[in-house]
Amino acid sequence: MLRQLRWISKGTAIALALSLSIAAPAVSALAADGDSTSANGTSANGPTAAGASASAGGTAQPANAAANNAAAVPEPVAAELKDLKEAVEAQTKQFDEHSRELESERAALRNELAAIAKLEEKLGVAPSEAAAEPGSAVAAGSSAGAGAPALASSSTFASASAGAPIVGTGANLASNSAQRSQQPPINITTLENPLSLKIGGATFTPGGFVDLTGIFRSSDVGSGLGTNFTTLPYNNTLPLGQLSEFRFTGQGSRLSLRVDANPTQSTAVSGYVESDFNGFEPANSNISTKSDTFRLRLAFVQFRHNKWELVTGQTWSLLTPTRDGISPFPDNVFTALRLDSSYLAGLVFSRQPSIRLAYHATDWWAFAVALENPQQFVPSSVVFPTDGSTNFFSEQFDNGSSSTSAASSAVNPTVPNLHPDIEAKTSFDWRIAGKLLHVDADGVARSFRDYNNLVTPNSTNKVTGGGGGLNVNAEVIHNFHLIGNSFYGDGVGRYIGGLGPDVVVRPNGTLSAVRAGSGVGGFEWQTTPKLIIDSYYSGAYFYRNYAFTTKSLGSACGVPATEYCVGFGYAGSANTNNKDYQEASIGFIPTIWSNPNYGRLQFISQFSYVVRAPWYVAPGSPKNAHDFLTYVDLRYTLP
Repeated sequence: MLRQLRWISKGTAIALALSLSIAAPAVSALAADGDSTSANGTSANGPTAAGASASAGGTAQPANAAANNAAAVPEPVAAELKDLKEAVEAQTKQFDEHSRELESERAALRNELAAIAKLEEKLGVAPSEAAAEPGSAVAAGSSAGAGAPALASSSTFASASAGAPIVGTGANLASNSAQRSQQPPINITTLENPLSLKIGGATFTPGGFVDLTGIFRSSDVGSGLGTNFTTLPYNNTLPLGQLSEFRFTGQGSRLSLRVDANPTQSTAVSGYVESDFNGFEPANSNISTKSDTFRLRLAFVQFRHNKWELVTGQTWSLLTPTRDGISPFPDNVFTALRLDSSYLAGLVFSRQPSIRLAYHATDWWAFAVALENPQQFVPSSVVFPTDGSTNFFSEQFDNGSSSTSAASSAVNPTVPNLHPDIEAKTSFDWRIAGKLLHVDADGVARSFRDYNNLVTPNSTNKVTGGGGGLNVNAEVIHNFHLIGNSFYGDGVGRYIGGLGPDVVVRPNGTLSAVRAGSGVGGFEWQTTPKLIIDSYYSGAYFYRNYAFTTKSLGSACGVPATEYCVGFGYAGSANTNNKDYQEASIGFIPTIWSNPNYGRLQFISQFSYVVRAPWYVAPGSPKNAHDFLTYVDLRYTLP
């Protein structure tokens, strides 16, 4: 109880001290004027006792009243009150000193921002927003609190949303700033300036979108969101060739997270993870509850120091065309503006583990080398030589099975790859009258091997393949881009969407690479800020590669079938030995609603006609298989 009274008395004393310190100037002023309410002896309620005595015996003496009041206060309380008053005065003085220091720091900040503005003016860089409002920046920093996450605006994240973090000083800073001010590449997967969260020294940017996709195909391919171009049914393939298909799916929905940090002025680190729901589909998932599997698309980290860049993890292959530079981030990779997760028949692409080293020689020229995950690929339509009892060679190649639970796919993880695929790319990015001209050239070297039991003693055979491509993205008029991609090589079928084999095995057990080529041509046109129109024509061609052999080793071939062959594309081969593919496609992408703080709603459509033609057409059989594809999608992109 005594402790509570002591705290109450201390609180009362502090309140009295504050009241006295505030009221002292007013009391002094009243005393100087000689117009005190005690002098006339009146109050709001009428005459007081002091007033009555004053009127009867003369004027009251303020000094005597103060003395009487002081005498009425106990000495210990008075001493404590005096100490508290002195403490309050000392704190007030200290607060004034801190205020002066803060004002001095603000003045120094203004001077620094003014110096930065002058430097930016010399470098030809647009003045920063921070230079215009130094006071507001300080206030915002103070209100956020130490260690508290801060939500960055879209303009704050503009540099982070570019293909690679911007680092460096001087001339590099000027060129990079100029790049940031240019129109970003056309894409429908991310917002131009997404919102981000600042935690410590890192910027966290969540992303992704929610899709509801409707798919119609004029013949029943039955391959889900992505169209399996290699198995388009012929019209005499019953019943699939005479039936259409329609389905709804949310498999294309995507989630991503990007983290950016700048440990030093010349070093930047970025991490990126992206997943969708287009993984393995469990049995009966279309009956009661749709259970599309969450799968990894991309997961990599990018280190950048001055002009050097290192990327490790699962990324888009270096052979995949880009829109601008050689950035690994998905908004800068060209896979067309398609809803079909197989993209285009003839597009060169892959997402796989790799390590990449790049050098940015100038702001318009860069080159890179990469080691990427290998996989020697030969689909089950190719005929291998046999030893008379087992299919010895097929177990040494990925057969392209689309079902991970099928017995035929059991060999896919055990493929005896020799070494990583070795890739290189150089890119040139010019701005001509403010319009982008992007050109990149790439190449790959691959090796294949098998174990040969057809000779005595048994041996290991190897063969080397490779190829190269040239890609162009030219903005001919404002926001109208012409696109051209080409690729050609031996043993590169896996990179052309897996549409054909990498190699074949000859009758003596040696390997021979299959030659192939592909191309894409088209345009992308941002007609207005809320409408994109795109169209592409693409194709791929696979050369035949076969040899005659004995009955015990090969399959019947020729017309009539009097010979025996192994390989790909011989007369009498299965109609899954595809010679070429062609696809014509057009799409319309209106934006229904968009807000940088709340995201974007788009309606995306795709209309395609796809044809595949085999090397051999049996008498009376269709010369090709074709399909009309229609995709419609309602997409909400996260802010």
